[in-house]
Amino acid sequence: MNHPSKKSQATPAHEPPWLELPVEVSEILRPLMPGIVEAIIESVPQLVPAYARPIEGRFGRGLRRGVGAALDRFLQLPGTRLPALSEESRQLVAGLGSGEFRQGRSMDALLSAYRMSARVTFREMSRISMDRNLGLNVVVALGESILAYIDELSAVSAEAFAFEQSERAGAVERRRTELLELLLSGQADEAALRQKASMADWAIPEELRVVTMPLDRTAGLRLQLGAGTLVVERETDVVALVPSRNSPATRGQLEKALRGRTAAVGPAVGWEKVPDSLRLAVLAASVLPPREGPEEGPVWADEHLSKIILGSEPSAIAELANRRLAPFEALRPAQRERLAETLLSWLRHWGQRGPVAAELGIHPQTVGYRAAQLRELFGEALEDPKARFELELALHSGRR
Repeated sequence: MNHPSKKSQATPAHEPPWLELPVEVSEILRPLMPGIVEAIIESVPQLVPAYARPIEGRFGRGLRRGVGAALDRFLQLPGTRLPALSEESRQLVAGLGSGEFRQGRSMDALLSAYRMSARVTFREMSRISMDRNLGLNVVVALGESILAYIDELSAVSAEAFAFEQSERAGAVERRRTELLELLLSGQADEAALRQKASMADWAIPEELRVVTMPLDRTAGLRLQLGAGTLVVERETDVVALVPSRNSPATRGQLEKALRGRTAAVGPAVGWEKVPDSLRLAVLAASVLPPREGPEEGPVWADEHLSKIILGSEPSAIAELANRRLAPFEALRPAQRERLAETLLSWLRHWGQRGPVAAELGIHPQTVGYRAAQLRELFGEALEDPKARFELELALHSGRR
C-alpha cells in the first residue's frame, strides 16, 4: 500500500526534515536495525583504513553499541520536531570525538565513518521503503533526514575533539610554564626535572640560552622561536628558554627572530646553569646600552662579559644602593625591613603574587597591599628593567 507523506509541501527551513516522515516508518524499519548495524560494522574496516582492525573485544563492543544507539535515536525522530540528539546520545557522540583525540587519530577517520554509515543506512532504508511501497516522497525525506542527522553527529563529535585538543594544549602549556619556573629557580634535581619535562612533552636540550625582553616586544615570539622554546610572561617582561645548537646558522636564526625586540641573550649553558644564563642576560640588558631600533639585534651577554663585570663593580653597588633605596629612608626601621624583604622577593619572582606569598609565608592579598606601597614609593622605577635590576643588586648587597 502506498503511504503518502504527511505534508504535500516542502518542510520550512526551520523545521527538521524528519518531520516529513510518517510516524509508521519507524515501526517498519525497526525490525531491520540489527541487519543495518551489521552492514555498517562490516563496512567500517573495509572503507575507513584507520579502523582496519578485527571487530572484536572492547573495540567491537563499543562500535556496535555506538552504531546501535545512533540508529535507535534516529528511529525516534520521524514525524516529530525532536532535536537530532537527546542528552544521552549527545554525550555518547561527543565521547566518540574525544576518544579520537585520545587515541591519537585525526577527526578525518571518524567523519569518514559517519559518511560511510550514512550511505549504508540510506541504501538499506530506501530499499525497504521501496519494497513496502512507501513512495518516493518518503525516500527523499528519508535521505534528507539521514544527512541532517549525520551532520549533527559530525558537528558534536568535532566540537568535542576540538575541546579535548584545546584542553590538552592548555595543560601542556601550563606544565611548560611550571617547568620553566623550575629551571629558572635553579632548585631542580635531575629526576624531578626529567619527570616534569616528560609531562610537558619537552625534550631537555644539551644546552639552552635564556632570553629576556619587554612584554610589549613579544608579538609572534613563540612562532618565531619554535616549538622547543619555553616562554613565560611576567608583569612587564618575558623570559624565554631557547634550545641552543653551537652553529653560526642557529645563532643567526635566533638573531633574526629577536631583531627589534630589545632582547638580551644569556650564554649557552646546561639545564643546571639556567639561572646563571638568566642572571647574565639581565645584567647585559641593564649594563649595556639598549638596542631599541626596529632592525637592532639582541644583546649577547657572552660578547660583553668584561663590560658586565665592570658594571657590577662593588663600589658602584654601594653608590647604587644609596640612590635606588633612598625612598626607604623615610620609613620606620621595621616597616623598611618588611618592605625591602617584599621588594626583593617581588623582583626575584617577577611580580607574581603566589610565589612571593609562598616565599614570605604571607597571604597573596598582603603581597598586593605591600606591592601597592612599593609602587607609591618607587613609582615608574618598578616598570623599568634597568631600575628593577639595580634595585635587586642593591637589596642583595645588604646596604639598606
